[in-house]
Amino acid sequence: MKELVEYIAKSIVNAPDQVVVTEENDEMGIMLKLQVADDDKGRVIGKQGRVAGAIRTLLRVKAAKQGTRVNLEIL
Repeated sequence: MKELVEYIAKSIVNAPDQVVVTEENDEMGIMLKLQVADDDKGRVIGKQGRVAGAIRTLLRVKAAKQGTRVNLEIL
């Protein structure tokens, strides 16, 4: 799932070399933290959070197929 978020984020932003995705496993499932350049945060979040919502939806579908839960945090 980390690779999916990284691929989508690098496709959207202007500075793909500054995209960093970290993955943490805990009792609630998988926590993904996405860091991008300050200028690119608006691109990743999108108008009214639509891009971020779409990324989270894709992650939920992939997690459901694997039988786990996932959360995405944009830093």
